[in-house]
Amino acid sequence: MLNHLKKLLQNKTSKTAEHEVLDFNTALAALLVEVMRADGKLLESEFDKIREIMIDRCQLTVEQVTPLIDKAQKQVEQAIDMYAFVKQINQQTSDIERIDIIELLWHVAFADGELDSYEDHIIRKISGLLYVAHADFISAKIAAQESAPSR
Repeated sequence: MLNHLKKLLQNKTSKTAEHEVLDFNTALAALLVEVMRADGKLLESEFDKIREIMIDRCQLTVEQVTPLIDKAQKQVEQAIDMYAFVKQINQQTSDIERIDIIELLWHVAFADGELDSYEDHIIRKISGLLYVAHADFISAKIAAQESAPSR
């Protein structure tokens, strides 16, 4: 029994250590990937939008972005929730920056020219976890929608 408890505590420690090495860019990419995956379709237009965001906003090179998105996808698939990603974003951003991040999430959702209810739901959930007010959530959605491609 004692050995089992020790083993559980060791696993808990190693998982905590994994979360500590999560950097801002990976956390942001993970949230963007969450939105992309929400509707069950992984479209090239959404991948392209994530690449564009990571290059423009995080000042990464094309060579850095592809492995980062791959890493984020793996972490999203293994995660039970979004806590580690959201925690990293909350620790390193201001209120205004978090509103900008919500707008970026909307850009991914609108990248294919249509908004799925699952995408709306996941962004609403992330918005709450990032402590973004509903009015700012709506403003970010409208701003992204106005610049989205139409189909």
